[in-house]
This record gives sequence, structure tokens and C-alpha cells, in this order.
Amino acid sequence: MAKAKRKFVCQQCGTVTSRWQGQCEDCGEWNSIVEEAGETVFSARHDLQNGGRAITLVGLDSAVELPPRTSTGIAEFDRALGGGIVHGSATLIGGDPGIGKSTLLLQAAARIAMRGLSVAYISGEEAADQVRLRAQRLGLGTAPVQLASATSVRDILTTLGEGPPPALLIIDSIQTMHSDLIEGAPGTVSQVRASSQELIKFAKQRGTALILVGHVTKDGSIAGPRVLEHMVDTVLAFEGERSHQYRILRAVKNRFGGTDEIGVFAMVAEGLEEVANPSALFLTNRDETVTGATVFPALEGTRPVLVEIQALVVRLSSGATPRRAVVGWDNGRLAMILAVLEARCGLSFSTAEVYLNVAGGYRLSDPAADLAVAAALISALSERPVPADVVLFGEVALSSEIRPVAHAPLRLREAAKLGFNRAFVPASASDGVNGIAVSGFRTLAQLVDQMLGRG
Repeated sequence: MAKAKRKFVCQQCGTVTSRWQGQCEDCGEWNSIVEEAGETVFSARHDLQNGGRAITLVGLDSAVELPPRTSTGIAEFDRALGGGIVHGSATLIGGDPGIGKSTLLLQAAARIAMRGLSVAYISGEEAADQVRLRAQRLGLGTAPVQLASATSVRDILTTLGEGPPPALLIIDSIQTMHSDLIEGAPGTVSQVRASSQELIKFAKQRGTALILVGHVTKDGSIAGPRVLEHMVDTVLAFEGERSHQYRILRAVKNRFGGTDEIGVFAMVAEGLEEVANPSALFLTNRDETVTGATVFPALEGTRPVLVEIQALVVRLSSGATPRRAVVGWDNGRLAMILAVLEARCGLSFSTAEVYLNVAGGYRLSDPAADLAVAAALISALSERPVPADVVLFGEVALSSEIRPVAHAPLRLREAAKLGFNRAFVPASASDGVNGIAVSGFRTLAQLVDQMLGRG
């Protein structure tokens, strides 16, 4: 009998080595490498070019229909999915503990089941009675959702295979599932990979929509092997702070739609509530003008969201090293904006502490926020407020040039809809829309001159 080769796999990143070692060379984790059964010498040398079954090849121009979708009954959830759940698809949703993943899925499962479709909810972390109590608290106790508490993939698939397959299968969570085909504790790389593979295979063969709940690591990425994200069709990230009311469901990967849409929810006593107008969450009371506050029309897919950017500049007289603190924006980009204001516009921040915050806990990655951030810093430094009816957007270059950004008319229309009358934008995007007056700026120095009243 051929001797099996020894294989050692890192349980954090999935790196495979031929020998055990205390620290993984790729991710740097200690004591994370575990031995797994490897392939035999015979199987490694076996010729795979003969003895297989011929597959059918089709042309790229063959007619194909769009995959059928099922609405979850939650418009914001459908928006993040690209229009609903695709039959036979596998979706992975991850997020911090307590963020609301199980609550959202239970609400979606109940609404789908109330329309007459079969839904199975398998919990590996809670007993069925605990899930039932949560459903009653959310007012969903009468929904015909089939509940079970199990961790064995074999038991789950055996039970589901006895009758018609469910339209939707929810596994909460994949890190608790266990396959008896391989050795290892639940949550290890090999177990997560094997369990996911069997569940996805069932979903593809029987046409069941599968949703897997995934744990996340301390840095927010989905725990387990990276291959798990490649195996599924859609990866959703549930973001937000438990101290804030709002939650954002963002598509990270979607084989059946775009990855630039978000769904916005608010956590209330009855569960997660859809937010039709997200801008209302991120704009504070603007009846009084305050220095260091500007409004930026961010863009998430096809949805503009107006957020408030707040800056505070504190002069230091002790000669101590000034601090720069950022919440909701990139720290390196703030340093770049400060450098441009110092070098190109003649403003000095070297002896002042700078604090920047995006209101409501929103996180910005759009470079179009550069102009709004710069205006907030100028306003905080000079103690001159930006008018409350003004929105700003534009990318700032190192030369202080204000560069155009995508979808300027869409941003302006949203601002006009919410009562803003003016916009400070790049000079090349100064066409404007009805109901809002547009002022174009070619360089950041021109904006500084106007805000400070320089000739």
C-alpha cells in the first residue's frame, strides 16, 4: 500500500507545508499549523488524461436566460443581493458578533415562508427554542419556518434529502458545521472547506438557495480559509457599530449582480428596519451653522448618501507633538490634504491638533470627499463656518488641482432633493442641475481664497 504523504495546513490562512513549524511563514500566527491527511504517492502520480467522462462544450454565443430570483421581502436586502436571491446560489454573509446577521436572516426567512415557499433554518450555535423566542420577540412567531439545531452536515443533508428540497436553506454558522468525511474540529480550515463544499453541492444539484453565516476575525475579514469566499456566489459584509443604530449590508462579491450597492438598516426593538432615506441618518441638525462641518454627497452604487464631515483644529502652545485622529476616513489621505493646504495654500497646521470625524459612524473611501474634508479643515482653522446650504465634492491632487469625479449630476440631484441650494465642485463639473447653484473651482487655493475672503 502506498505511503501517504504528510501535509501540514495553517488553520488561519490555509498555507500548506511539508513539515510542522511553530510559526506560519505567511500569516505569522503561532501554533496554528495542524497535520492533515495528504494524498498517496499513487494518487499523485496517477494519469488523469484517460478514463474520465467526456463533457459538453458550448459556445459563448449560446442563448441563456437570466437566473430566476426570489425576493426576500426586504427591499434593502434585495438591493445588496442585486435584485433578490438566485435559485441554487450560495451566499456568504459575515459581520461582527451581535451586529444583526441572524436577526436579518430570520426576518427574511419568515417573509419568504409566509409567501408559501419552504424555508429551513439550521442553527449550530443556538437551540431551536432560542431561535423561536427571537422570532416571537420580532413578531414572526407564526411564520412557517422549519427550525433545527444541528452541526453534522451528514445529518442535515440526509434530512433535507428525504423530501422536496427547500427553496431557502440558512446555515448559522458555517464555522460550527462538522463533516465526518475528514478529521478535525469544527471551525478548522479543513472542516469549513469540506462542510461548505457539501452544502454548496446540495444547493447546486437541488436548486436550493443557500445562505451561510460566517464568523469574522478581529480585523473584520471572514474567518476560515480564503477559498470559502471563492466557493460561494455572493459575499455580503454586514457593517456598523453596535453603539450606533444603523447597519450597512454591503456586497463584496456577487456573480449575479454588482458589488457597488448597499442596503441600509436601523436596529430597533422589533428587529432591523429598512431605511429608505439613508441621508437622514448621517446628517445632524443643521439649523445652526457650526465651524468645521461640511456635507458630502457620497455615492454607494446607484444610491447617493449625504454625510456630514466634521473637523476640529486645536492650537497647541506647549510645543508638544500635535495629534491627528481620524474616524471614518483614511488617515493617510488626511495627511495628504493637510500637506497640500500647507504647501500650496499657505495654511499652517504644524502646531495644531487635527480631529476628523464622519458623522453617524459612516466609513468613506470615495476620493471625491477630498474637497469636503479640505473645506471642513479650513473652516475649523479659520473659525468661519461653511454655509449650511452648501455641499462639496471633488478630488484634490498634490498640485492642489481639484479633479472631476464620477456621477456629479446624480450627487447634485440628491443634494437638491434634500434642500441644499449650492454646491462647490471641480470647475470641469460646473454644469449643475435644476434647483442648485454650482460654483466651480480649479484649484484648492481658489476655495481657500473664497472661504477666507481673500481678494
